[in-house]
Amino acid sequence: MADVTGTTGTLVLAGTPIGDVADAPPRLAAELERADVVAAEDTRRLRRLTQALGIHTSGRVVSYFEGNESARTPELVEALSGGARVLLVTDAGMPSVSDPGYRLVAAAVEKDIRVTAVPGPSAVLTALALSGLPVDRFCFEGFLPRKGGERLSRLRENADERRTMVFFEAPHRLDDTLAAMAEVFGAERRAAVCRELTKTYEEVKRGPLGELAVWAADGVRGEITVVVEGAADAGPGDLDAEELVRRVRVREEAGERRKEAIAAVAADAGLPKREVFDAVVAAKNAEKAAKP
Repeated sequence: MADVTGTTGTLVLAGTPIGDVADAPPRLAAELERADVVAAEDTRRLRRLTQALGIHTSGRVVSYFEGNESARTPELVEALSGGARVLLVTDAGMPSVSDPGYRLVAAAVEKDIRVTAVPGPSAVLTALALSGLPVDRFCFEGFLPRKGGERLSRLRENADERRTMVFFEAPHRLDDTLAAMAEVFGAERRAAVCRELTKTYEEVKRGPLGELAVWAADGVRGEITVVVEGAADAGPGDLDAEELVRRVRVREEAGERRKEAIAAVAADAGLPKREVFDAVVAAKNAEKAAKP
């Protein structure tokens, strides 16, 4: 129960199963029973989880989701300052990772309140491990913007990212997102679409982005995590003229001037700027010649 001696409490970030409830870490049940306050993204899902674990929460249960995160954070910080043990859980995975939690953690840290975690399942790490792509270096991009133009702009920012990239996506936007990725990263860039991880209908679809975009056009259901191979660390002679031109265009569309884009692509590829410039001019002349 809450400490009445004046000592500040503890904020506990608890990972919850992303699918199979049997994946719940052993400490999760103990922390749910022990907490003075349980802040849950969805209190109904929390109730189903505690029933599945065969436990009961003795502390106060409050909702903590995107819509009330700003308003409820001060209330929880006040409880923590009074010595309460506050447990934060989201619908699946770790709080703060594309889920509510960051505001509360930042506020607790500012007040010098102890923050700890119950490690648990993570869709990011699970998808990365199952993807078959390099895992020594990676970055997490979360959800891309919903609007097409903003989505393309975000992807262009990552066009030359050499680390493996992990994204979340809604199933009804997956086909458009994969098509945009194929446009920006190249249709042959390797990727993996991980669907319904740890659940009954788990599926991992691997292949080039172009092929995955065609596959997704028929419709895909479930929770989706997309893993995309990073850009090749190309040396002199590794990139053909078509790829050089594509990289320049991606940078131009992201707002760079052509001269700057050519210089950057040349530097990345270890090539003379003149070679990249000639490829861009040749492509432009070919486009003009092809017009009626």
